[in-house]
Amino acid sequence: MSRAGPRVVVAGLGAMGSAAAAALSRRGASVLALDPRGPGHREGSSHGESRIIRQAYFEDPAYVPLVQRAYRLWRELEADCGERLLELTSGVMVGTPTSVLVQGALASARRWQLPHRVLEAKDVQREFPALRPSPDQVGLVEPEAGVLAPELGVLCLLRQAAGHGAELHFGERLLGWEESRDGVSVRTDRSALAADLLVLCCGAWSGSLVGPSGPPLSVERQVAVWFRPQNVADFCAPRCPVYIAESSRGEFFYGIPSRDRQTAKAAQHHGGRTATAETVEREVSGADLESLREGLAGIAPDLASAPVDRASVCLYTNTPDQNFLIGRYPGAGSVLLAAGFSGHGFKFAPVVGEVLADLALLGSTEQPIGVFDPGRFEVTRAATGEPPGPVPVPPPARP
Repeated sequence: MSRAGPRVVVAGLGAMGSAAAAALSRRGASVLALDPRGPGHREGSSHGESRIIRQAYFEDPAYVPLVQRAYRLWRELEADCGERLLELTSGVMVGTPTSVLVQGALASARRWQLPHRVLEAKDVQREFPALRPSPDQVGLVEPEAGVLAPELGVLCLLRQAAGHGAELHFGERLLGWEESRDGVSVRTDRSALAADLLVLCCGAWSGSLVGPSGPPLSVERQVAVWFRPQNVADFCAPRCPVYIAESSRGEFFYGIPSRDRQTAKAAQHHGGRTATAETVEREVSGADLESLREGLAGIAPDLASAPVDRASVCLYTNTPDQNFLIGRYPGAGSVLLAAGFSGHGFKFAPVVGEVLADLALLGSTEQPIGVFDPGRFEVTRAATGEPPGPVPVPPPARP
């Protein structure tokens, strides 16, 4: 860390950490970023060949300005690195008219005047033959939805960070940190570091690093599967968009159009087993596959009955309210935290990096991040008398 700007250690080089390292170094900070694994590894949450990006955000309209900024930043990153990272395919959210998914997406579309259409079930099937919603369902179509390339996106961010002078230390693990009079002392398995600021972007490993006084987090095991449908053309864009469907039991399933014209990816969104990053079962079982087939049968039956090509395990790091943690670590002015992205964060990576750089270098940001304040759970604990520390997160009511 030899540049003249503030000395910043970034811990974690998945999507959020690589974006933070890129944004900070681009704006003159002296950045040392570390990760115990190699670039683009498959043990966390930034792999899997594809991620959905969408604007009609059913979770909360508060996300829309951030994701709109993220679209622009992904395009800027594409131009900078000369790679294609974002493909618009359109998207459809399928559920009953009163479902969480449809009602939420419609609220965001109306609040922010986003282009959208609402189709009856028969019209969804006519326009997108692979999808077979039940007669009581509708589909909200969003033309600006699409697919991101996660591994390539992270590598482009790392390349950008290194190009602006960031030191990237792979194979180095953060062991602990402590605020000091002059900033923060950082211990790794290689050395002790003194920095002005520490940025924690440790994904599923965040729980052990935020400690018992930090915000509550839990890790959830998720399985993604690539099927080989016989009628693969029906699962290719534009005949097949990205899609999310809410079942009659309130479960969420999603699919992504074929990237290789041979296989199509699908998964359940939430509903996985609680795990830890260190002990999670990384083998995909027959029970995992059968559970996903059962859920997909209600929206994409030809995919549900297709042979499996491959499968992988991904980790969600959840907060109790499934909103992100972005901001200053509670009670630590020299530590910033970006964690708890609850299975829907990857698309926001470049804007999260920008926000972290704002907070580190300016002390504030113009982006609307109030709902993501890491200190919000301290207020809840104080009101309820709960002791501090990680708490188990029950199966979510909505993703």
